[in-house]
Amino acid sequence: MLEDGLSYPVRGDWIGRIIIGGVLGFLSVLLLPAFVIVGYLVRVLEQTIAGEEVPPEFDDWGDLLMKGVIGSVITIAYTVIPVIVYAVVVAVVGGTSGAVGGDAGALIGVVGVLLALAFIPVLFLIYYAVPAALSAYAARGEIGAAFDLDLLKPALFSTEYLVAVLMPIVVAVVIWIVTAVLAITVVGILLLPFVQFYGQVAVFRMFGSAFASVNSRIDAGSPGNASGAVGGDDIAY
Repeated sequence: MLEDGLSYPVRGDWIGRIIIGGVLGFLSVLLLPAFVIVGYLVRVLEQTIAGEEVPPEFDDWGDLLMKGVIGSVITIAYTVIPVIVYAVVVAVVGGTSGAVGGDAGALIGVVGVLLALAFIPVLFLIYYAVPAALSAYAARGEIGAAFDLDLLKPALFSTEYLVAVLMPIVVAVVIWIVTAVLAITVVGILLLPFVQFYGQVAVFRMFGSAFASVNSRIDAGSPGNASGAVGGDDIAY
């Protein structure tokens, strides 16, 4: 999976794609280019799930922008909302501890501390769920698919998907090392967005491959599944 992911961004006419992706990365502070990049990554998921072996081209920019906005909304729904709810729960527990006082208050305070320490596992769960949600959206072409538990469960509870989530950590380390080396010079700094785009495409290839390999409930004729089923097979739970 790692080898496939790392080789994927440079398949076909890759130079033009990397240049466009890097330039969009430079311009991401303007927001719209950032949405286009997200849309492109969603398209990578679509085509990977459909069985395509070569990265998509940068075309139909309006479609890329729309997919990027929807993908960003899905990501926000999976990240910001749970974090806000978690913060509110911790604040309520902490406030209750102060109001109750005594031994009971101290016990509640300990619970609050434990909840605060659990924030890192919560962040990992969010990180774990978001790629599956984006893959489900890419497979179905419907925003509701990102929240369809029946569609998400086969991926979330599979070994393939777990590996696909952990492998990007390896990619991130490699990208970090390359970034540190490039940052030494001005020319190197200019190359950073291109390296980062390469890494993003590789990572999303891994996510899409894992989702396609374990999920069999892709509707016939859905966007990102031109053949009607993952890998051309009609598989059911």
